[in-house]
Amino acid sequence: MQDLLKTLQTRFEKNKARHSGHTWANVLARLEASPGKLRSLAEMEQSGGEPDVVGQDEKTGEYLFFDCSPESPKGRRSVCYDRAALDARKEHKPANSAQDLAAAMGVEMLTEEQYRYLQTLGAFDLKTSSWIQTPERIRKLGGALFCDRRYDTVFLYHNGAESYYAVRGFRGVLRV
Repeated sequence: MQDLLKTLQTRFEKNKARHSGHTWANVLARLEASPGKLRSLAEMEQSGGEPDVVGQDEKTGEYLFFDCSPESPKGRRSVCYDRAALDARKEHKPANSAQDLAAAMGVEMLTEEQYRYLQTLGAFDLKTSSWIQTPERIRKLGGALFCDRRYDTVFLYHNGAESYYAVRGFRGVLRV
């Protein structure tokens, strides 16, 4: 885990604009107090997410780690939206679903608001797209939402939840 902490510290120091006003010492103290969160960060890192601190929850004081890889994490692409969508596919099933992977990693998928906030910190998903949390009313009708950035604009789209593409994955958030 020392290698992971070193990687996170290096990324934190390299990208100070993402977390202005926060210190690595405070983040490290939170991480050391929550060793289970390190497993989730390790999985985010291993799957290509490049997690970094993007802020702090004003109510809880928790640091927010988002996947900050330029494109949707490579190790989490070609997945449909959730277990129901995966089970509904009769043939050509993907290996997993975004929600199942997120739960196994101990993270949550970004909301639309979180995704749009991430895009204020840089240009992400210029060639890929990312599933985001979908309101239940849309999901009940068989749909799911995803976002990307094209033409210097963040777009919100819909697709059937059972769809999957080689360039669509998901981005996670971890609260520490």
